[in-house]
Amino acid sequence: MKLLKTLLAPLALALALTGTAYGTALAGGDETTKAVIEHHLAAFGAADMAEIMADYSDTSVIVTQGGELRGKQAIQGLFTNLIAEFAKPGAKFNLQKFVVEDDIGYIVWDAETADNIYELGTDTFLIRNGKIEIQTLAAKVISKN
Repeated sequence: MKLLKTLLAPLALALALTGTAYGTALAGGDETTKAVIEHHLAAFGAADMAEIMADYSDTSVIVTQGGELRGKQAIQGLFTNLIAEFAKPGAKFNLQKFVVEDDIGYIVWDAETADNIYELGTDTFLIRNGKIEIQTLAAKVISKN
């Protein structure tokens, strides 16, 4: 867990201080949308489940390649697994792109953990009333095992 915080802390700091992600332009957009996604990324980087879940409503949905996760309980299950994976030694996360347009946010990323290589990951967020109402998540994942 401490390693996860150490690895992703620069991401949170970069977002907080510059408003952009590792040199990627932030295209226009709504400040609330930007703030919610920045908070979400920082909470994930800190492995703070309470703060991650604060970004979702009871009616939030995450759509993935494997199906839909509806509501906070299902969403929390996803993040429980992700936090456990990214807490292992050697985990890396690279945010390549972060764009906000009105109530839509889009990120592109890659990562590597002890278990998997995430060659390409992408999330799209629909922010309503300060919460992630709908999120899509897709990734090309190669297992190391």
